[in-house]
Amino acid sequence: MFTTKILKMAVLAAAVGSTLSFSTIATAATEIKTAFNQSDKHPQFLALQEFSKKLSAATDGRYKLTLYPNALLGDQRAALELVQNGAIQMAMVANPLVENYDKTFRVIGMPYIYSGSEHQENVFTSGELDTLFASTQKFGFEVLTAYTAGARSMYTKEAPIKTIADMQGQKIRVMQSDTMIKMLDCMGGTGVPMSQGEVYSAVQQGVLDGAENNEITYADLKQYEVAPYFSATRHLMVPDLLVVSSDFTSTMSKEDQATLRRLAKESTPVEFKIWNARIESAKKTAEDKGATFTEVDIKPFQKSCQKLQDELIETPEQKALFKKIVNMS
Repeated sequence: MFTTKILKMAVLAAAVGSTLSFSTIATAATEIKTAFNQSDKHPQFLALQEFSKKLSAATDGRYKLTLYPNALLGDQRAALELVQNGAIQMAMVANPLVENYDKTFRVIGMPYIYSGSEHQENVFTSGELDTLFASTQKFGFEVLTAYTAGARSMYTKEAPIKTIADMQGQKIRVMQSDTMIKMLDCMGGTGVPMSQGEVYSAVQQGVLDGAENNEITYADLKQYEVAPYFSATRHLMVPDLLVVSSDFTSTMSKEDQATLRRLAKESTPVEFKIWNARIESAKKTAEDKGATFTEVDIKPFQKSCQKLQDELIETPEQKALFKKIVNMS
């Protein structure tokens, strides 16, 4: 009897141990390594943090994002390759990198495709981009959603820009991009490719008449000190894309995949809200230092750049997407 009792206790202990072990495995969170090239104060990072909390809650702790800011996992190009081969699970990358795989993505980052932040948010949350975003699965990754990186506008040294005529003779710093140079030409000015670090002194010394960027960069780099006239031309709004490894999503249940995609989309309005709040504080910082912000009627600029838009649209797919986006403004 004593031997039987001991045997029963041993079996019970083994069963309890097995249950504990299974429970531990079942509740252990699967880490989603996520590459991010900006700081942990960036609006996109803050939105991803919120996304991570909601994903963990919705999956009973089965999944959690581990965010690696400041390009700790490499630059955006390297991060996208890591996602493709399944070495990491997610990354935030600039739209032009995905354009290299599918030129249809060029449309959502074209000059003057958006009338403003509200229009861009409407496009990103409309569902009209779902088919395009899913189409990259054949390359080993899927685009979950798009985040705003703000609108780029003109800021100048001598006077605000209100019309195409005001741009005549203006030498404006642009990114080292042929499209950007052509865009400045259609807006009436002259694009001067230059690294960001040289802009302040170039404007100060008269080499440039101004530059173009979003309000947050304008304030952070104190460029209002040399170019105090910020004109909201909003000529370019290039999206950043949250991409996920197809290898990784294939390991998830259909229910968890659906949850991941839903919460990613729901994080986009959150990111827009954080970004727009930062814009207001950036504008106040610049205004307190003497900067003037001017609203601009962008329709004449859009019309002037129509030829460039036509040049960038090469396929029926691009043309159809362009039409959809314009009709949402």
